Amino acid sequence: MWAKTITGNFANVIHGLNKNHLTDVVIQRSKRMILDTLGVGLLGTSTEVCQKVKQYSKVHSMDFDDTWHPATHPSGAVLPAVMALSEAFPQKKKISGLDLLLAFNVGIEVQGRLLRFSSEARNIPKRFHPPTVVGTMGSAAACAKLLALNQMKCKNALAIAASYAGSPLANAATQTKPLHIGNAAKHGLEAACLASQGLQGNNQILDMESGIGAFYTDYNPQTLPTLQSYPWLLDQQDVAIKRFPAHLGTHWVADAASSVRRKLVENSDILLILDKIEKIIVKVPEVKYVNRANPKSEHEARHSFQFVACSALLDGSMSIQSFTSENIHRPALQELLCKTQLEHPSDNKPSFESLYCEVSIVLQDGNAISDRCDTFYGHWRKPLTKQDVEKKFQTNASEVLPAEAIEGIIETVYNLEKVEDCSVLNMFLSGQSARVLPEKLHLKHSNS
Repeated sequence: MWAKTITGNFANVIHGLNKNHLTDVVIQRSKRMILDTLGVGLLGTSTEVCQKVKQYSKVHSMDFDDTWHPATHPSGAVLPAVMALSEAFPQKKKISGLDLLLAFNVGIEVQGRLLRFSSEARNIPKRFHPPTVVGTMGSAAACAKLLALNQMKCKNALAIAASYAGSPLANAATQTKPLHIGNAAKHGLEAACLASQGLQGNNQILDMESGIGAFYTDYNPQTLPTLQSYPWLLDQQDVAIKRFPAHLGTHWVADAASSVRRKLVENSDILLILDKIEKIIVKVPEVKYVNRANPKSEHEARHSFQFVACSALLDGSMSIQSFTSENIHRPALQELLCKTQLEHPSDNKPSFESLYCEVSIVLQDGNAISDRCDTFYGHWRKPLTKQDVEKKFQTNASEVLPAEAIEGIIETVYNLEKVEDCSVLNMFLSGQSARVLPEKLHLKHSNS
């Protein structure tokens, strides 16, 4: 009865997936995503944007969160919603770490499945920011799962969420872009709560061109696999975890430019060489909103192929500090920006799966030095080590939390499938130390 439509099929899967469906790979990958997202969110609380709009944009305010393929930021729209919802349950109804993992992964899965209904979604977006569409739907699905909504209410949660979906890409590289993911999380949560109260929407929202299909010119919805042995997309496709806070496309640029710099400084000081550079050529896909020849703000710099190329050439690597006003406006970098030009080879497609970057420096004596990056460190083909994911989290979290709380979060996330009451995570996030919480961190003990 429920699965005659695509929307009914999704509702059936959201309702029907259970903890036993989770695989070891999905659990391990999603724990990395959760730890990374928590760290990025904690760092984001210190940004100017977050100070201006405290309740909306903690996760994405620095463009530092994970990225998936087809292109979206999957975790930031889901994790804040399920964590906030888990706090709202009565004390006697404990939400376990496994409950949280299941809801989180349902939210991730729904995003991935929706993105695969469109071929154009496989490329870097042009018109709207994907997390505002699929992220809102994923948040609603995750919250519907945590609320244990029936199939009808799951359908309504998706329908309500669809009416919150969509933000134009024109606001990329502005202080408004961080609101997108915060609102996706918030609106998905709201949609699920409204559905739980009986609010109704179109029960074919995923089937119609005027539903979610309104966002894609080639929308072609498909039914989901059977629940009997459900194949999670996260099992097949890992995420990219960023090493510095900028558009994912710039990470290929950073690695290529850093390699060129190493070749340049083998025998000379970089500052002595700068005067001898005639031009810098950066070969990347054509992505208009990341083509910024002269960025003026940190948000523009995070969306500038040119800025990242020049910054990596000057410093040898990228970091959070690369995007301070002082670094953006330093004379040496401005001089390099004036010598930089982009080229868009026809074989360099705007897809995070296949794009590449080649950086070439032409010197005044006619010599040229080049290097190419096909897969940057942090991409799903070359994932960060566990140690580097931890280091990123510790660096980000140390801006706002004491060391004991940071270690408590790491331990809790790594053992999340064994944690009986995940409210302990929120306590650590509020800055309480492990010494205050010995009775809270109850782990389900195995026989080993």
